Amino acid sequence: MWHFRLWDLQDVAVFLSITLYMCHLAGAISINSPQRSLTRSVQEDVFFSVDVACIGIPTIQWTFMSGAVSRTIGTWQPGVYTNITVDYSSRVQPYRNGSMGLSDLRLQDGGYYVITVTETTGNSKDAGHVLKVNEVLYEDLQYLSVSALALACLAGLLMLSMWLLDKAYRKIVAWRRRKQMPENDATELQPL
Repeated sequence: MWHFRLWDLQDVAVFLSITLYMCHLAGAISINSPQRSLTRSVQEDVFFSVDVACIGIPTIQWTFMSGAVSRTIGTWQPGVYTNITVDYSSRVQPYRNGSMGLSDLRLQDGGYYVITVTETTGNSKDAGHVLKVNEVLYEDLQYLSVSALALACLAGLLMLSMWLLDKAYRKIVAWRRRKQMPENDATELQPL
């Protein structure tokens, strides 16, 4: 009876080693994010949720890009150090899993946010998030209502001044008529 053996133990071990090594190279850094496009309003907070997995302690860097502007927000190693730039120091909250919170949004905060994860071996991987920041609608309504109130007050003042000018005009006209009348009170009335 012939036994046909396709793989021997040494071939299987070499194949598994190569496969594991390839998987290690391909998936050494993993950046998972449930939502890459976010929309918020001015003065709200945003949370860039990511889950970083890699070998060793990663170095996490967040960068903001909008048009020709590119600014580093901060760099940190979870549990080792945190370095947030001065522009963002009061508004950024870094997290151990690579996530970042940004508070008190401004219109200028709208743009593209890139997380760069670097392993201790030097391998790195990037992932991006898009943030759209909208103006708050109620501020526009508040401005509109204040403007309408100011216009209504102005219209009221104009109406009051027109009424006063009309009163003054009528008194002047009555005074002129009296002045043009003769001052003779000696008009005799005829009996009927």
